[in-house]
Amino acid sequence: MNDTYYEFGTAAERWDRAQMFFGAKEYMTAARILEGLVAEVPEQVAPRLLLARTYYHSARLGKAETELRAVLERDPVEHYARLMLGRTLERQGRSAEAAGHLRMAAAFTGDFDPEN
Repeated sequence: MNDTYYEFGTAAERWDRAQMFFGAKEYMTAARILEGLVAEVPEQVAPRLLLARTYYHSARLGKAETELRAVLERDPVEHYARLMLGRTLERQGRSAEAAGHLRMAAAFTGDFDPEN
């Protein structure tokens, strides 16, 4: 893969660029930028979560799951990562495994229904 201007600049510039491409639904380009950012700052949750979202939207569900699990290792109460992991697992036909994550996400946001 050839280097492009997408990978150049400060981390903040690349973060802004990745968000711009994500917003434009250019998920492959956003992922390419975010992969570099995550490699540089693996402890930061935001780039990893956006990378997981790019993978989810581009149907790279295995990669999305890996990133979401990494987010949850760093921040176990990140409700959006729980929700996304549940939906990612559902899209992979793993509804039973997804159910726990979806219940936790609902509980974190106050949408928990003890009847379900």
